[in-house]
This record gives sequence, structure tokens and C-alpha cells, in this order.
Amino acid sequence: MSKIVAFESVTLDGVMQAPGRPDEDTRDGFTHGGWAVPYTDAVVAEQAGSGGSGALLLGRRTYQDFYGFWPHQGDNPFTEILNNTQKYVVSTTLEEPLPWQHSTLLKGDVGMAVAALRDEPVDRVVILGSGQLVRSLMPHRLIDEYVVLIHPLVLGTGRRLFPEGTSPSSLELVDTTISTTGVIIARYREKTGQSQ
Repeated sequence: MSKIVAFESVTLDGVMQAPGRPDEDTRDGFTHGGWAVPYTDAVVAEQAGSGGSGALLLGRRTYQDFYGFWPHQGDNPFTEILNNTQKYVVSTTLEEPLPWQHSTLLKGDVGMAVAALRDEPVDRVVILGSGQLVRSLMPHRLIDEYVVLIHPLVLGTGRRLFPEGTSPSSLELVDTTISTTGVIIARYREKTGQSQ
């Protein structure tokens, strides 16, 4: 049975918007894009690449952003990995066939479609970014683990992973690692047997 894992980079004040590039997501006039890049070291890179065989689960915005960037980064080792990884995409506006190889559009009820991914023959299905998707899955308790990379940075503005109105969830800390740049990599899992 596959685990559904949310892998998220956030600032100390919870901002998740545009960690990778200045032009990644400028909604609401956000000008701090690329904030996570200076904090990337071997420890962060290892966490990003660890976890055995897996697939990706992406919301529409993250999928389109990744497709617009990663296939064109020939000198980056993550390009081949991402190109060859199975990608499941949640969207009500995209249509098949999806342009990026190994991409499958999930149709119908999102909760049921994502729950069915637990039957896939992979170790884990990883959600990257896709904050809206993460928040939509929380009430259904479909996320087994959260790997949160907490960067030692306060931006004061930007879209947050868990804004006001997010469904309550009770988690337990499983593991922590600290990078050489001060990023706290915290792994949480859903507490079992607790109602929300």
C-alpha cells in the first residue's frame, strides 16, 4: 500500500509561495520568489531525493509550472527523474492527453481518486507544492505524512500552506533533521484513532 506524502517548503511564518524561482508564482504581487534556493545544501537535496520508488501527485498550477520549467533543464539531475516519474494531476480544467510524459489526469471525485492511488505499486505518492490540493485532502485524512522543510526566514507576505480556515488536523512528530543552512526538516504523520 502506497503512502501519500506531502513534501513542502515553508518559511518560518508559513509562506509556501514560489520557493524555487523569482517568476515561479507572482500572484498577489509576490516579489520574494526563489527564497528557498540559498538554503539548499546536501542535506536538503538528500531529503528531496529520498524515499524509494514513487509517483508524484500535483495540482494543476504546480503541474503546469513544473512542465514549463523542468523538461528544459538538461544539465540538472532532477530533470530526468521528473520526466520519468509517474505524475498524477488533479484538475477540473485540464484535458487528456497531458503534455508531459508519464502524466495521468485524475477524474471524478478527488478524494476517491487520491484514495485509489494507495493501491499503486510504489512506496509513496508525493505531493510537491500544490497547497490547495493538500488542504482539500486534509478533511478526508488522505495524507499519511507531511515532510515540512522549515526555512529560517520570515517574509511577512505570501500564500501560506495552512492559511486561516484550514481544516484542523492532529499530527505527531516522527523525525527531524537540521541542514547545514538551518532548515529544519520535520516529518509528521497523522495521529491514528483521533477524530477531528
